[in-house]
Amino acid sequence: MNKYIRFDWAMKRLLRNKANFSVLEGLLTTLLNERIVIQKLLESESNQEDEFDKYNRVDLLAENSKGDLVLIEVQNNNEYAYFQRMLFGTSKLVTEYINRGEGYEKVRKVYSINIVYFSLGSGKDTVYHGKTEFRGLHENDILELSPFQRQTFQVDTVSQLYPEYYILKVNDFNKVAKTPLEEWIYYLNTGDIPQDAKAPGLDVVRERLKLDRMSKDELSAYYRHLDNIVILRNNIYTEREEGRAEGREEGRAEGKAEERFKIASSLLAQGIDISSIAIATGLTEEQIIQLK
Repeated sequence: MNKYIRFDWAMKRLLRNKANFSVLEGLLTTLLNERIVIQKLLESESNQEDEFDKYNRVDLLAENSKGDLVLIEVQNNNEYAYFQRMLFGTSKLVTEYINRGEGYEKVRKVYSINIVYFSLGSGKDTVYHGKTEFRGLHENDILELSPFQRQTFQVDTVSQLYPEYYILKVNDFNKVAKTPLEEWIYYLNTGDIPQDAKAPGLDVVRERLKLDRMSKDELSAYYRHLDNIVILRNNIYTEREEGRAEGREEGRAEGKAEERFKIASSLLAQGIDISSIAIATGLTEEQIIQLK
């Protein structure tokens, strides 16, 4: 069986080469359901120097042939405020890539593609799409562009002017890949490619992202990267299990405390003196007095 390089490592080390743009183009074409051609890569927060970020996350910013901005981010570590981070990332791009004094018609379209290897939010699907629409509160209709705006901006809907978000929860994919998008998610999840996969870009992955194409030094660095990811995920799992255990222990403690107060109330009703109740229940006399 052929072994292929993980997508996040490829993004950081290989896919920035123009000769390999077809891999990214294949993923974006499959996900956005339109032919995407990458013109160039732009400056972003990629190539983190911090050791944690080297394996925790990687991002890449591209410009397509229509001038749209496409931010692709891979996140390995659990981040509870990730939704807000997505918003911050797109907002920053909107403001950074317009020159001072230019009209609002120059605001760039932004696609935010998020490949997450942790449980983000609560949902049953593996791929989510978010966009902005304006819906009438009384008529429940969608606010549309005027014919002049459609012709001027070369789009059909208001939502096409706003940032769009895609979230791929690849760890949750556990079925046979039947569509091109599922073939891509299978590769993102497992690092392998279904034998009969025909999704755009995966043919290039087969050709250029094989492990046996890497040098000895590259392979050593790559395996260190995989080891770090395993450690990271084990830490996430351990934290989650410890949190559940603490929650169960706190629940038991709260239950015991509630039972002591019930006993104290019952003894008070029977006329037992406060000091005796304190000895019997372990509560302070002040706590017992408040029960009267």
